[in-house]
Amino acid sequence: MVQLKHTWWIFQILLLFVSIFFFLFGLDLLISSYQLPDPFSFIMTFFAASFVLLISAALAITFLIKMIRVYRRIRNHS
Repeated sequence: MVQLKHTWWIFQILLLFVSIFFFLFGLDLLISSYQLPDPFSFIMTFFAASFVLLISAALAITFLIKMIRVYRRIRNHS
């Protein structure tokens, strides 16, 4: 049972790091979209980067809140 608990924490931390990676990737994509000379390419890249930022930030916040709730529940039961 202890191994299952450690696996859950490792999995949640891994998912948090993946979502932070995609957040940084979306931020880099957003910054690089301002370098594009074509207005159509700028608009498409800008909205794609914004979408990546939105989803990755929402997922990172979700994983973080889930870990905080489980930690508080474990701390109160101990």
